[in-house]
Amino acid sequence: TLLIKDIIDDHSKVYLFTRPRRFGKTLTMDMIRTYFEKTSTDTSIYFSDKKIWNCGDAYKQLQGTYPVIFLSFKDAHQTNWTDMYRSLCFTLKEEFLRHIELLSSKAINEYDKKYIHNLINDVADSTDYQFALGKLSSLLATHYNQKVIIIIDEYDTPIQQGHLYHYYNEVVGFMRNLFSSALKDNENLEFGILTGILRIAKESLFSGLNNLVVNTILDDKYSEYFGFTVNDISNMAAYYGMAEKLSEIKEWYDGYHFGNADVYCPWDVIRYCKSLCADPTAKPQDFWSNSSGNALVRSFIDKADVQTKDEIERLIAGEAIEKV
Repeated sequence: TLLIKDIIDDHSKVYLFTRPRRFGKTLTMDMIRTYFEKTSTDTSIYFSDKKIWNCGDAYKQLQGTYPVIFLSFKDAHQTNWTDMYRSLCFTLKEEFLRHIELLSSKAINEYDKKYIHNLINDVADSTDYQFALGKLSSLLATHYNQKVIIIIDEYDTPIQQGHLYHYYNEVVGFMRNLFSSALKDNENLEFGILTGILRIAKESLFSGLNNLVVNTILDDKYSEYFGFTVNDISNMAAYYGMAEKLSEIKEWYDGYHFGNADVYCPWDVIRYCKSLCADPTAKPQDFWSNSSGNALVRSFIDKADVQTKDEIERLIAGEAIEKV
């Protein structure tokens, strides 16, 4: 939860966090949404015993005070543009439905209510959907008289699919307008966060977005917030009475170095601890590699030159490769 404190203290407008699969990105974004989102229920109960709650009243006072837009593109795995477009529109429509209170708002005019009706009834056009995020932030700001937080999880999944299945230009054109309307010079934006596996480089996807702070696995800041640290693992092993398994866990799952932190894959560690709880004689396994597709890696290998293939073979043989 101290990630929340750091984001508040940083005062940046838009953040991009890139991390591997199965490192808790979606769970972390849901935590941030739950902390800030204004709801009819008391969500402070989820944080009252967490570290953020001991950081002072300045942070407590922000809990549950903002309208939040939350989008996840984790299911955007369509293999053609027609199906992908429908998927993107469906995701946007679902977020409008989550804020259905706008249709009964006295602060929203009839023209804008008609726009909402068109979008949720699938009669809006492509332009309406491309600029829907910016529009939704404006409507929420008007209704609540408060700036809006925008969270976009797995922003790169549709773009990666477009690259793999040859509709890259179409999906990038759509996503560029979607992000630009929400994150570029948006007077209704308190701050925005995007997560993904890849940083989309050499592309005008974020053109003109000069307030974007990119945080990758090479950066020291925020390095301990995704995945488990050595201290996390020690506490976890002690809690489950598995202290004697620490060296085994380190040998199998201590495969990452984010910034200045040694990081364990949480998916692997949790699955292994679960298997040990069921059977104390259970052996460690490679849980992570079967948890997602490898199409991008396959395409990379298919296009690799002799040097790259040689380096991959050296890695498989247990050697080390250094790359800038």
